[in-house]
Amino acid sequence: MAADGKQPPPLAEKRYTLPPEWASQSGVMLAWPTAESDWGPWLKEIETVYLNIAREIAHREKLLVVCHCPNHLAQVKNQLAQQNINPASLSLHVVPFNDTWVRDYGPLGCLGLEGQLQLLDFVFNGWGGKYEANLDNEVTARLHGQGVFGAVPLKRSQLTLEGGSIEVDGAGSLLTTTRCLLSGTRNRGLGQAAIETQLKQWLGVERILWLRHGQLSGDDTDGHIDTLARFCNPQTICYVACDDPKDEQYLELQTMAEELRLLQTLGGIPYRLVPLPWPAPKVSANGERLPASYANFLIINGAVLAPTYRDSADTQALSILQTCFPDRQVVGIDCLPLIQQYGSLHCITMQLPAGIL
Repeated sequence: MAADGKQPPPLAEKRYTLPPEWASQSGVMLAWPTAESDWGPWLKEIETVYLNIAREIAHREKLLVVCHCPNHLAQVKNQLAQQNINPASLSLHVVPFNDTWVRDYGPLGCLGLEGQLQLLDFVFNGWGGKYEANLDNEVTARLHGQGVFGAVPLKRSQLTLEGGSIEVDGAGSLLTTTRCLLSGTRNRGLGQAAIETQLKQWLGVERILWLRHGQLSGDDTDGHIDTLARFCNPQTICYVACDDPKDEQYLELQTMAEELRLLQTLGGIPYRLVPLPWPAPKVSANGERLPASYANFLIINGAVLAPTYRDSADTQALSILQTCFPDRQVVGIDCLPLIQQYGSLHCITMQLPAGIL
């Protein structure tokens, strides 16, 4: 049910669809890290990562930056100015947040049949109640209340859904994982059929493709698809592939690859599958495995921002992604600091379709 107590529109009456990431964008949203957040121990390194990402985005489209308080906004504004970023490309706003993973609590911009725009705001409960999320869950509504998105309407859903848990091919299919969307800590009482109906109604897709394998060690999202397999175009999926039989994740990812090989487009054609290389294990200071994934890239206007991990496989990963996106510049961004908090480049960003900013 929608926040106003009404059911989502019947499938036959759906008017809006979630566009694929390669569709034209107006900008990208970031929530800037603070010293008081979990990023505190790595703040300087993390700020460098954010500045590198911000510079690439602002060169091509608008950059929406969420700051925790007025003093924080002033600091971020100064940091961005030192990067010689055109102020006309920037939109900075104060909205308090718990954490910086806007992929999972930011708005999903949808398009109508006649080009009309709509923003969707799903419930975010801290990945099934693992972390505090009361502020994160209100960020989109507060930005909308400040007029950040102009006259674009906002619809709030009572479905718990994270942006990193879904991928669309722009041709009617949505790819996700059972481990995340069917977890009892998100939409308790809703089975697979009910969740499929909700996804179809809210996001305008025709079918849901489920992966039952693919969990990465160190991933605390219960298997977000954006760390595992990504659509590059309506016919192509790139995915993380482990070729080391001694790796603890080998069997899980081999099984996921077998699942992917069975998937077909709505037209009945097998997807073209492109394996991404497997970086050497990355571990935290206390010895925990970190979820380094080359699938966690961000598509923006004219470019693909791809995470690198100071690994010998970085160059190969960038080269493969360039073949997947021949009409875009693939730009590597050092994201080794990001995975210290178990996410990467795509996880800290949320793209917004053309016309929203």
